[in-house]
Amino acid sequence: MLNIALQRLYNQHLEGPKFQRPDEVVAWFGAVQAQEYALAQWALGLRMENATDDVIEQAFTDGTILRIHVMRPTWHFVTSADIRWILELTAPRVHAVNAYMYRQLELDDSLLQRSSAIMVQRLEGGKHLTRAELGAALAENGIDTSNGMRLGYIVHYAELEGTICSGAKRGKQHTYALLNERAPHARRLARDEALAELTRRFFTSHGPATIKDFSWWSGLTVADVKAGLAMLTSQLDHAVIDGQEYWFSASLPAASAPPLNGHLLPVYDEYTIAYKNHSAVLDPQYAEQVANSRFFISTFVLNGEIVSMWRRTFNKKSVVIESAPFRPFTSAENDAFAAAAQRFGAFLKMPVVFGDPA
Repeated sequence: MLNIALQRLYNQHLEGPKFQRPDEVVAWFGAVQAQEYALAQWALGLRMENATDDVIEQAFTDGTILRIHVMRPTWHFVTSADIRWILELTAPRVHAVNAYMYRQLELDDSLLQRSSAIMVQRLEGGKHLTRAELGAALAENGIDTSNGMRLGYIVHYAELEGTICSGAKRGKQHTYALLNERAPHARRLARDEALAELTRRFFTSHGPATIKDFSWWSGLTVADVKAGLAMLTSQLDHAVIDGQEYWFSASLPAASAPPLNGHLLPVYDEYTIAYKNHSAVLDPQYAEQVANSRFFISTFVLNGEIVSMWRRTFNKKSVVIESAPFRPFTSAENDAFAAAAQRFGAFLKMPVVFGDPA
C-alpha cells in the first residue's frame, strides 16, 4: 500500500534530490506559504543543497522569487515567471473572500482603483516603498489610511489586481514595487491552462493529496479542482486508501524509508499547512496538543511522522533550539533531532545551543 507520509517526504524534496536555487523550489510547488518571512526562507532552504539564508535573501532582492497575497488569502512566495498566471487564476476567489471586509471598511471599487493609481504614480521608475510610505501617499490624496486594516486591504487589492508586489527589503523593512517592473516577463496563461498547470504542480509536489486538500490550499472550488484533474488524466493517478481518494503523479517513484532522519519544519511549512487532514503524518492522540500549543508551533518530523514541536530564539551569538516531544525520544531519535537542528544552524550561519522548554 502507498505510504502517504513517506511519499510526501520525497515529493516535497525533504528527502531525495535537492534543488540548487530558491526559485526552483518555489516553482516546483507553484507557491510556498510565507507569512513568517524568516521561517519561510528556511522552508526553501530545507529543500536545497547546502543553502544559507543569504542565498534566499538574494533571490528575494533580485525578484526571482516574490512575496504576495496570492491564495486563501495569505502571503506566499511565487516566482517572477509564474506570478501573473497564478494571480489571474486565484485572485477572483480571494476578492470574494475579502468582499465582506471591503464593505466593512467602506472600500468600494472606485476608491480601490483610485488608490491603486496613486500607488502606481509613486512607485513608477523602479521605486520601492514601505507600506507606511504608501499609506502616507494615499493620505496626501485624501484617502483615509489611519485604520491600519483599511490600508492593508487597499494594498492587498492592488496585489490581487497585479499592480504591486514585494520589492527589495530596506534593512529589516519590507517594501512594495510595481509588478510590471519586478516581473516584466511573467507568463500569462488562459484560465484552463492555468488551472491544469496549478493542479499538476500541486498533486506532483504535494501528493498523495485529496481534492479537498487542493481546494483548501489554493482557495479554488471543488468544481474547479475536479475540472483541473479531468484535464490531467494521463499525468496524474489516484488510489483509495482507508476509504479516501488520493491523487499523485502518474510517474511517482516508489518511496523507501530512509535511515532514521529528521527535519525541523518551520511553522506553515508545505508539509503540514497544505492538507486538510493530518492523520497520515500526525498521530491523532497528539493533534490537540499541537492545536493548543502557545509557543511551539513549528514541528519536528521523523521519517515522515510529526513527533515533536520546537521553537527557536536567539542570543547574541547563537540560535537556541528548544523541543517539546510528544513522547520520550530514543538515543537515536535525539541524535536525529540534534542533526536537524545543526542543519538549521548552518542555514543561519550560527552555532546552535539546545535549551529546555519553559
